[in-house]
Amino acid sequence: MKTQQPVLTTSVVAVVDLPRYRFANFAGALCAAGTKAFGVVEADTEADSVAPINVLGICLVTSGAAVAAGDPVESDAEGRAVTLASGLDNGIALDAATAAGDVIRIVRGI
Repeated sequence: MKTQQPVLTTSVVAVVDLPRYRFANFAGALCAAGTKAFGVVEADTEADSVAPINVLGICLVTSGAAVAAGDPVESDAEGRAVTLASGLDNGIALDAATAAGDVIRIVRGI
């Protein structure tokens, strides 16, 4: 079992249903591909509800593809972590993902 150690958790009103372990943006939606994340959604949250967002620390996130431990990650179009290509950095993978859907730890804020 993977654990997380969030240092800062805050909240945002979800404008869409937000699945846990996905990158969320500052407006309360899933992150678009390559954009800066506000943080990682802590719990499944329905639209118009308050979503807990882990902003800093070691966070669990769903991968969108294979990712190597130590790689910087960005968001894909579904708010999942993928290896940084040309987007904005949203953390560093602490675990490897072998396929889309794997839950990995990332560290944000270093």
